[in-house]
Amino acid sequence: MTGKDPKVYEAIIIGGGPAGLTAGLYATRSRFHTLVIEGALFGGQMTTTDLIENYPGFPKGITGAELSSLMEEQANKFGLEIVSDEAVEVKLQGEQKWVRTHESEYLCDGLIICTGTEYRKLGVPGEKEYTGKGVSFCSTCDGPFFQEKKIVVVGGGDSALTEALYLTKFVNELTIIHRRDALRATKIYQERACTSPKIKFLWNSVVQEIKGTDVVRSVAVKNVRTGEVKEFETDGAFIFVGIVPKTEFIKGVVKMDEAGYIVTNQNCETSARGIFAAGDCTKKLLRQITTAVGDGATAAFALERYLEERE
Repeated sequence: MTGKDPKVYEAIIIGGGPAGLTAGLYATRSRFHTLVIEGALFGGQMTTTDLIENYPGFPKGITGAELSSLMEEQANKFGLEIVSDEAVEVKLQGEQKWVRTHESEYLCDGLIICTGTEYRKLGVPGEKEYTGKGVSFCSTCDGPFFQEKKIVVVGGGDSALTEALYLTKFVNELTIIHRRDALRATKIYQERACTSPKIKFLWNSVVQEIKGTDVVRSVAVKNVRTGEVKEFETDGAFIFVGIVPKTEFIKGVVKMDEAGYIVTNQNCETSARGIFAAGDCTKKLLRQITTAVGDGATAAFALERYLEERE
């Protein structure tokens, strides 16, 4: 601890994605002194989504940035406090919860974890070195830089295909590299990808290395069936091979599964009394904006009941 007097709140929400903003909306409407801490981007991964077609109430779809802005505006309307900082440690102090960020320390009576996930890395040579120089994990962030270029997309799930389809707006040619011989994505995305004249597929293949000079120039690709390794020329590599929960900062405080997802009950309660979790950072079947919003509302209501029982 720094020795400074920590700022005190009734409720703190760590994470400013759809779960965190919803929890913040519900908590402030219940008149709790509430703070949301978000270290990266308010709206979370939602903000990097070009078009959201499956969020109820928007039959024509809505961009992630627009939906995020509307959620934040609505939460702010009721007096939600928001700080741009990253939580690095959580401890229990009796019935209070101590939260340390890079810049400050806080105490609260009830805590909701809504930190979501981040993209999984390949862990191959060149990936780290060329991130921002041809390696990307966000099509809406970097797609416009690849106008009329030739690129690869690594992965075969929903994220890989939706991002690939968006990237066809810019590139001349796109090759999806997938370790299996069939895609895992939702059928509608498969249909769109397979009928796109700009998209090709490299099946049963994995990227072993990303090569370049000042920027990405090629990827070394291994066929998992034959073992043959070939060099594939490309101007960029967009990587979408899954997600990992952002929960390292609360490890040992609440129960998690083997992958690091927080285990909760149906009321979003964790193993630690007064700590709740919502959204993609929890162990659950479906990770979508709709389910995150539902979790955020449930967690805030459960927190309200917890605080009222203490009085």
